Amino acid sequence: MQSLYQILMLLLDVAWFIMIAHIIMSWLISFQVLNLHQPLVANIWSGLNRLLEPIYAPIRRVLPATAGLDLAPLVAFIALIAIRIILQNNAALFF
Repeated sequence: MQSLYQILMLLLDVAWFIMIAHIIMSWLISFQVLNLHQPLVANIWSGLNRLLEPIYAPIRRVLPATAGLDLAPLVAFIALIAIRIILQNNAALFF
């Protein structure tokens, strides 16, 4: 059971890294540090969007519409941290 706990924590760590990369990249694109006309940047951005859109889409349906501000990544990030905390606090159940 300990290996199940470690696998879940690894998956949460990978998801956390991908979400952080997506959030930072969106800021860099918004402030025109990165240009989506560059093929590498466009491919990375497209890949991150394809990975995270299944997570963000249901959250966007529930959240109220805000003009120009997407809160779905923030809600998903907080949920990911909450799941991680819950797993860590209940780690004894896995051992």
